Parts: sequence; C-alpha cells; structure tokens
Amino acid sequence: MISQNYTIMPRLEIRPNSFSVITCRAVSTTTTTVTPLADIKAKPADPISLQSTWQHRAWVAAGSVAILSPLYKSISLVAMTPSPVAVFEPVIAALFGYLMADLGSGFYHWAIDNYGDASTPFFGSQIDAFQGHHKYPYTITRRQVCNNLHALARSVAFVVTPIDFLIGNNATAHAFVGACAGCIMLSQQFHSWAHEKKRKLPPVVAALQDAGVLVSRAEHATHHRSPYNSDYCIVSGVWNDFLDDLKVFETLEMVLFFKLGVRPRSWSEPKKEWRVADIDRIGEDYYSFKK
Repeated sequence: MISQNYTIMPRLEIRPNSFSVITCRAVSTTTTTVTPLADIKAKPADPISLQSTWQHRAWVAAGSVAILSPLYKSISLVAMTPSPVAVFEPVIAALFGYLMADLGSGFYHWAIDNYGDASTPFFGSQIDAFQGHHKYPYTITRRQVCNNLHALARSVAFVVTPIDFLIGNNATAHAFVGACAGCIMLSQQFHSWAHEKKRKLPPVVAALQDAGVLVSRAEHATHHRSPYNSDYCIVSGVWNDFLDDLKVFETLEMVLFFKLGVRPRSWSEPKKEWRVADIDRIGEDYYSFKK
C-alpha cells in the first residue's frame, strides 16, 4: 500500500552580498508498506511433503549400507586377531567418531542457520529447511523417518563408500568412519526426538537423552530462543557448552564479517523470521525448557 502526502519544507538560500531569503516549496513524501519477507518466506509444510517416498527409502538404504560396511569390516578384523588392544582401539575410535559427529553437526548447523538462502548452490534446500524450521519447529516431529534422513543418507552414501574402500584392513579406521558417518546420518532423527514430547518418545530414546548420549529436549530448547546463536550441536550436544563458553561461533562470525563483509543472520535477531508460528504452538511450551 502506498500513501502520499505533501508538507511545506523551508529552504534557506544564501546569496553573496544579500540578506538570507527563506522560500518554501512543496515536497512529496512517500510512505511504502511492504509485506515483510519473513511473513511470506516460511510456510507450514504440506502433510504430503512430510511422507517418505520410495526414493527417500532407497537413499536411506544406501546410506545404511555405507555405514554398516565399515563397522562390519572393523568387527571382522578384530575377530581375526582377538586381543585387548585389538578390541580397545576400535572402541575408542568409534567413541571419537561419535564425538566428532556431534562437533561437525554443530558447525554445519551454525553455517546453514546463519548464511545463504534457498538459492545457494548445493545447500539451498537444506538452508531453506533449517531456517524454516525455526518458525515451525514441530514440523520435524511429523516427518517420516526416511523423509527426514534421506538428504544426509545420500551424502553419506557418496562420501563414505570410497573412503571405506581406501581404508583397507584397518579396523580402527573402519570403526571411526562407521560410527562418525552413522551419527551424522542419524543426527536429523536425534534432532527430531529433541523436539518431541518426552511421553511420546520410545523409552530407550528418553533414557539415552537423560543420560546425555543423545541431545535432549531441554538441551536443544535454548537454540530456539532469542538470540538463536547457541547450542548448535544436535547429536549429543556434548560440545555445546564448550563452544558457547569460548564463543567459537561468535569469533568465526566476526572474522567472516571483517574479512568478507558478511553478516550472520543471528546478528539481526530475526524475531519475525524465527519466532515460532502460533499454528505450531501445540502442547507443552518448547521455550520453557531450561538446561
């Protein structure tokens, strides 16, 4: 909507060897009302789009094979030469892979939350989905499993398969790759469970969240409160306090801003864009949870 009005503005003209003369002129001032981009950008997902397709299932199957292959090789190699050291090293490597997956999920989540948009090459769809997720956080709990995991499963299938082939007969390396890739692919499901009401979770999942093995609802809730710049890790969340206390992401944001002139989205505190929509406020208030 455009409204137009006229006001009388004084103009001072100074001429050499003369007195100041004040004249008046009509100035047009225009006020333009534009629908905020945030109000039209994120929309509730169509229920059909939350269902798994056969293509989704195929990619999850391919990703699962890529994960299970190195784990199977690691176990087989350990079984061939059983000894305390042979068992200990792959177990420690798998634990390290689990920790690195949580750390990697934090950096990736931070990047796609704060930079780029739907038009960004390769990552545009994931950026759009994660940013829209802030406005409709509960949508992720309504997605079917393969619908939620297929994008990461596709990446895992393409990346892990050649790595698994190149590793050879190293049980420790296979254990690390399998555990890390598995946690990365499943991170979106862990993320979904972190938004689900506890009474709806499988008992084993609730127990793992309580034990800190998987990211919990209370742990992740802080990420969905203003200023939306903390608790990015979504596997176990074990790195969140460490990264936030050291202001790792804030430091990276400053470096990118001064080097490239790019502002992260969280600096603008996008209350409209990332404020949960009323249509998504169901049941318990997600934002009331504390660590």
